[in-house]
Amino acid sequence: MEKYKFDENNGLWYELQGDYYLPCLKLPEKEQPHIGIWGQRHLRYLKKHHRVCYANLLTSGKSDGCGGGHNGATESHRPNGLGRQNEQHTKSSY
Repeated sequence: MEKYKFDENNGLWYELQGDYYLPCLKLPEKEQPHIGIWGQRHLRYLKKHHRVCYANLLTSGKSDGCGGGHNGATESHRPNGLGRQNEQHTKSSY
């Protein structure tokens, strides 16, 4: 059996893996955004205490698990209770 096959119907290459041909897919390269120390600590907290939320971030592409790409989608899960709701409350109480 051939190691690689090209399917003219969909334009994809397939590689032989055991008894099956799997598509040869490659994700596009994207630049790693810089993330600060507090973002890294927040991701570490999510990984340890909110595993489902962390897994959702990884699978949605909003975080790569290495501290990059986190866009604040889990702001309500702050480990120390800080978030937009508390910040607005302190502003209005003055």
